[in-house]
Amino acid sequence: MRIIDGAGVWTPTPTGQANDWVEHLRVPALSVGTYCIPAGGVDNQSPHTEDEIYVVTTGRATIVTPDGTAEVRPGSVIFVPAGEEHRFVEVTEDLTLLVVFGPAYGSLAPDR
Repeated sequence: MRIIDGAGVWTPTPTGQANDWVEHLRVPALSVGTYCIPAGGVDNQSPHTEDEIYVVTTGRATIVTPDGTAEVRPGSVIFVPAGEEHRFVEVTEDLTLLVVFGPAYGSLAPDR
């Protein structure tokens, strides 16, 4: 067992402007991290090679995928399959996302 302190907690960057990604746990089968986007921020991520689950812990935004858009808020749980384009837009409140990748983030990338 392991308690992961700080997972899903807002941690602004020193400038308060850029997005922040912190990985808290990595094992072969999965990884867990926190992704923060400040209000008004731009989510510039690319599709991942692993399946992904987001749990919104704070903030409000809209997620956009090829299948459509949806508003997200604290308690929202979003599944994004590997390779699917996705982006958070209209970030109206500082957005904090607990992120789970399966298998671990980047482990299926072609260069690994």
